[in-house]
Amino acid sequence: MKEIKTCEFVSPGHPDKICDFIADSVLDEYLKGDPKSRVAVEVLGGHGVVTLTGEVTSSADCDVESVVKEIVGKGYEIRVNVSKQSPEISRGVDIGGAGDQGIMIGYATNETETFMPREYEPARSLCQKVYEVYPYDGKTQVTVRGEEVLTVVASFQNTKTKKLEELVRSSIRADRYLINPAGEWEIGGFDADSGLSGRKIVVDNYGPEVSVGGGSFSGKDPTKVDRSAAYMARRVAVDLLQKHNANTVKTRLAYAIGVSETLMAQAVIDDKTYPIEGYDLTPRGIISFLGLDKPIYKETARFGHFGREFPWG
Repeated sequence: MKEIKTCEFVSPGHPDKICDFIADSVLDEYLKGDPKSRVAVEVLGGHGVVTLTGEVTSSADCDVESVVKEIVGKGYEIRVNVSKQSPEISRGVDIGGAGDQGIMIGYATNETETFMPREYEPARSLCQKVYEVYPYDGKTQVTVRGEEVLTVVASFQNTKTKKLEELVRSSIRADRYLINPAGEWEIGGFDADSGLSGRKIVVDNYGPEVSVGGGSFSGKDPTKVDRSAAYMARRVAVDLLQKHNANTVKTRLAYAIGVSETLMAQAVIDDKTYPIEGYDLTPRGIISFLGLDKPIYKETARFGHFGREFPWG
């Protein structure tokens, strides 16, 4: 009997994703003026207040408050609490070492054209289609058994259930539909709930069936390997999947703060484990190979970091 799997997705109007978008927009502004900017910022938002805190070391001049207000509007109180990166962390990064320790996971499967899990891709695709019509706070969820879609859940702000159900049914075929199951709702986003950057890391990665290694992505410059090495792990996974015509590839990278070389670099190709070879997996090598010192990040915060048209696949 085929295993039943479920995956959810959230729209860019969800409070957590608004915070991710703010964090990556600030990162992009610093990188525009200084590609070597060191940025690690977190965002908390909701109910009329947005707080951005963290560390920034950069020669660029960024009006953080204006960046945030452009996203959320002028009616918000913006609190900015930023200091420079600690000299202890800088010491290790300056010599090309990783900005933190951690384990990063990459994944690729032949189940879909994007090499993403079968349960993940329809949840994301449906969320994108609904968001095009209703650009508000919302969530989708898809349950599959093999190629069969068992249940689809869609809850979106400012929708009429009948119209939303028509849109969902035209977008995906399923045995069962649960549309606005708690009822229609008009209060969403920061007006309904608080958000926090880095809280949707399973949505940002591969869904709940694939383990998450390092930390969150948004608001972090690429010297933080929990972001850059996760991107590289995905790139290697896709490369190996295509090279070996495999069903699945899972890659694993591990780093120590201040050390440039990996502590672990393995790929599990169809249940057999191999060392990863032929790639420069140092932080500087990854940044150069994938072009990560450019202001490319705010778009990653909207519909997942993988299986899209990014250099890492």
